[in-house]
Amino acid sequence: MRHSSVRGEGAAAQAAGDTSGGGADAPGSVPAPRAGSRAARRAAAAGGGGRNRRGRRRVLRWVASVLSLLILGTGAAGYLYYRHLNGSIKTDALNLGETKLGGSKPNAFGQTPLNILLIGSDARDDEANQALGGGRDTFDGEPLADVQMLLHLSADRSNMSVVSMPRDTILMMPKCTEPGGKVHPASKGLVQTNESLQRGGPGCTVAAWTELTKIPIDHFMMIDFKGVVAMADAIGGVPVCVQENVESRTRDGKGSGLKLPKGDNVIQGEQALQWLRTRYGFEDGTDIGRTHAQHQYMTSMAREFRKNAKLTNPGKLNSLAQAAIKAMVVDNGLNKIDKLYDLSMELKKVPPGRITMTTMPWFYSTRPGMDGRVEPLPGEAEDLFRMVREDIALDGKGSGAPADGAAPSPGASASPAAPSAPAQPSLAPAAPPAKIAVSVRNATGGKAGAEARVKNRANDVAALLAGKGFTKAVAETQTGAEDTTVVRFATDAQAADAAAVATALGLPAGAVQKTDEVSGIVLFVGKDWRTGAAPAAPPPAPTVAPTSAHALNGDNDKACMAIQPGFTW
Repeated sequence: MRHSSVRGEGAAAQAAGDTSGGGADAPGSVPAPRAGSRAARRAAAAGGGGRNRRGRRRVLRWVASVLSLLILGTGAAGYLYYRHLNGSIKTDALNLGETKLGGSKPNAFGQTPLNILLIGSDARDDEANQALGGGRDTFDGEPLADVQMLLHLSADRSNMSVVSMPRDTILMMPKCTEPGGKVHPASKGLVQTNESLQRGGPGCTVAAWTELTKIPIDHFMMIDFKGVVAMADAIGGVPVCVQENVESRTRDGKGSGLKLPKGDNVIQGEQALQWLRTRYGFEDGTDIGRTHAQHQYMTSMAREFRKNAKLTNPGKLNSLAQAAIKAMVVDNGLNKIDKLYDLSMELKKVPPGRITMTTMPWFYSTRPGMDGRVEPLPGEAEDLFRMVREDIALDGKGSGAPADGAAPSPGASASPAAPSAPAQPSLAPAAPPAKIAVSVRNATGGKAGAEARVKNRANDVAALLAGKGFTKAVAETQTGAEDTTVVRFATDAQAADAAAVATALGLPAGAVQKTDEVSGIVLFVGKDWRTGAAPAAPPPAPTVAPTSAHALNGDNDKACMAIQPGFTW
């Protein structure tokens, strides 16, 4: 997997203490000595003066702000920068799949949510990762995305939701195309989700999430073993709890090696990595227990950092920062230090009490050869995804958006400096309806095939489209199987026309999808539109996360991991 490398350029200098408000000096001011010059060194030796003291204070405030992202990213993704850091930021493509949702959309008040996929890689591609990760038979092999968490920051910045997908989840992999042109075809069967990283990099993990959840993902951050250790050292210790003495080690030598006494413990460094990787020893010994332990660690870290920021040693900060950068990959929308800083400032607005950690509702698969694997739980997994798509707080407390249609208060909208998804190419205007060719397929039986398709449904909907001016709408004999009605198209040139079809039928923007499985614009009439002139309205969205999501609130300091029988001492 190849990554491009982007310099921090002037952003590092700005973050390091430029108090003039820009690259130029304020009117009437005396230019500050250039960093590293003799004048600068003399000023530092003489005490630095007011400007330098202000610069140092600004640097420390900046570091504290940046750590707000680290708080939720350790174990999956995270970062730390300091003013002396002018290293490289490794980047990769955001989405290698065919479905591009175009990034999060503003709400009625002009506020835009942010969705960030946090990925933990098990890469054992250098001595440090090999020493920490073990598994000699996997050295230099293809990495797996063993931790996947979607972080959703609400549009009004009042709350944050995190949804973990168990590593053992099986799903259909989308087609992924690397920037160099290499194509990884869509899977013909169910594949374990952590294999997505081997299909071109983190951009394929993003594509798999997009296909499954229909949530627009704005950014990703990926980190490996040595990065987790560096981040845990930076915090200086995180309190965790186990209900009994625990040692994660099986008779045949498997396990993370974690060994802790019963009750409260403070962990850091390699021990923190062991906690985040422990499977054998927590709950029932599956990946689900590991996910719950990761949630406990991350919420505890958030509380700990709020209580006491311990990072005061510039030398340690600099070395940790360099280690973190080497261990991390981000998308191109986060390729500058100032962009990462802006993102951290947005995340910093949410108090721990409005952070909700959840696990995708799941069930054990009964498919042949899939023992121990899990699948998204029908209904409840989609409820959780829908809450994220519709920016509904998972804790049931609602948001801080203006009520009763009032105009938002000044400053209520998201900061314009906050990073967003890379700009999508502008679409050509749609053609007049009479010139848009649309094929209509009967997919009313649904994906499960539990119901028979409604006879002549494609003909009925084609006639309905013709009545709306789409006189080239034609019913096909080829059928499909969809739970919800969708419009699919093949090329970028067809995107605006496909969107016009969806708009005419009152379908949401997410119902318009690009794919190479069709050659033109195809309307799949789903199970939600078996009768009538429009698809059935969806049921009301849930107002709190389903109990099967195992929600953990960021203020809950009483969480304590249950221990698997046979792993005590």
